Amino acid sequence: MSEERLQKIIAQAGLCSRRKAEDLIREGAVTVNGRVAQLGEKADPAADHIKIGGKRLPRAARLRYLLLYKPRGVMTTCDDPEERRTVVDLVKAHIKERVFPVGRLDFHSEGLLILTNDGELAARITHPRYGIVRSYEVKIKGDLSEAELARLRRGARIEGKLVKPRSVRRERVTPRAGNSWWHVEVSEGRTHEVRELFFRVGHPVQRLRRSAIGPLRDPDLGPGDFRELTEAEIKALRKAARRSGAGSGRGRNVR
Repeated sequence: MSEERLQKIIAQAGLCSRRKAEDLIREGAVTVNGRVAQLGEKADPAADHIKIGGKRLPRAARLRYLLLYKPRGVMTTCDDPEERRTVVDLVKAHIKERVFPVGRLDFHSEGLLILTNDGELAARITHPRYGIVRSYEVKIKGDLSEAELARLRRGARIEGKLVKPRSVRRERVTPRAGNSWWHVEVSEGRTHEVRELFFRVGHPVQRLRRSAIGPLRDPDLGPGDFRELTEAEIKALRKAARRSGAGSGRGRNVR
């Protein structure tokens, strides 16, 4: 096997994303043949002894790509100190490779979530630079007035940064129940951003379901169901990340 950058080798082993691997190298946690590695260094995983925190880097695992419908009341983590059920618990009895969730979907939300051990692709999906669009179906208390809708579309500062939805449209109103449903698209991927946007205009979210991640959709999946991504879906996801990153202007100085 030819030499490759260390961060790529670590990501391909399924331990973490490439960005996290870079952090580990900077922190001095990675050694190659007994020597502390430097960022930008290359190695041959078949010939060199690569260790992280003193432990030998495992051989690259088979890459797995799962699409899961996360139910409400499940943690989007690999483990939970309070011993609540996690998304990994839903799949671990069926696959032998260690996978991790890509991005965030909070405890009370539901819908589509990717689990994989491809750290490089995971980093592209989650990094704001690539602008992968996530679509949500949102049930709120009451209905938005035109002024409130205009405010929501202008966005709000969340975690110190302006977050704006890419699109918002009303799906339906149920006056007897006193609520309405909305279709929202965002690309920032910040924690609770959709809930926070509606809360800022005075309409708390009652239910939130992620219906699409970039080109990925599957209306046939129910809570707790999962399946492997097809080769065509993986290819489409990679293409969406490359296309979004090239055109977004994120990560560059743009006037």
